[in-house]
Amino acid sequence: MKIFVAGATGTLGRPLVRQLIARGHELVGLTRTPAGVRALEAMGVRGVIGDAMDAERMRSAILDARPEQVIHLLTALPAGGAPRPRGLRPTNRLRIVGTANLLRGSIEAGVRRMVAESFAGVYGAATFTHRATEREPLPPAGNGAFREGALALRSMEDQLRTARDTRQMETVALRIGFLYGPEAPATRMLIQQARAGWLFAPRGLTGLSPFVHIDDAISAIIAAIEKPSPSVSYNVVDDEPVKLESFLDLLVQAAGARRVKRAPGWLVRLTAPLLVDLLSARLLLSNAAAKQELGWRLRYPTIREGLQTLRGAIQEAA
Repeated sequence: MKIFVAGATGTLGRPLVRQLIARGHELVGLTRTPAGVRALEAMGVRGVIGDAMDAERMRSAILDARPEQVIHLLTALPAGGAPRPRGLRPTNRLRIVGTANLLRGSIEAGVRRMVAESFAGVYGAATFTHRATEREPLPPAGNGAFREGALALRSMEDQLRTARDTRQMETVALRIGFLYGPEAPATRMLIQQARAGWLFAPRGLTGLSPFVHIDDAISAIIAAIEKPSPSVSYNVVDDEPVKLESFLDLLVQAAGARRVKRAPGWLVRLTAPLLVDLLSARLLLSNAAAKQELGWRLRYPTIREGLQTLRGAIQEAA
């Protein structure tokens, strides 16, 4: 199958590209830099430079590639993460305007399906007491620091759903949980902070957060690409949501780093209001639909299994 991957050199893009090549697919990868093109070519992929905010360039790139499917993995997150709302705004624009540009070019090129990276944060300030499914109405976006991000995700999913409902193409939004694993930049950053002795966990947060190992996220994307007749959206999360404190404690144990320090939630909110807002929600999400409809199987059902992959990666790097 010929596939156009937008965001081919990102956190999910690189491992996804490797997996798709191994499965015999023909790829064209969109990247923003010549270095990205060289990285893609080294993997055996034709790279094209483009800006998803430029509608005409996106149209030309997709028309030239003539893919059967387009994979939307576009983000513009800072290397150190986005602790405040302004750091998320370039990604928000990509999810609103970039999605529109990708859809227009894809529809004109006769693309059959678009699979897009959404995020569990689309549920906003939810405080679920049950395992919420994708078929339930989304709760209010909330008025916290992540409100803009939640609304951008909803705009992206609304655009995808409209294209699907009007029979212009199949679309799938994957509501991916917090990514972790050896290839996840956020995980490596947290380990570095722990080793330096300045990793803090906010006390008093009662939220539960959905996590997913990066390898399992990749396998879900592949399933959404290859399975016939997927649904409009799926929760791509593991089997056990946890508090941030629990995740960080297990992370530093697996990495052999220093113990996590505790800090009052209000103090952490001053420096990272976006993170605290996200982690204050109770996102109890069901992954049953992805398992049943896509045949998705978690290699790492909980963070306890998944974080063990850090040991080998750290030993290899040492």
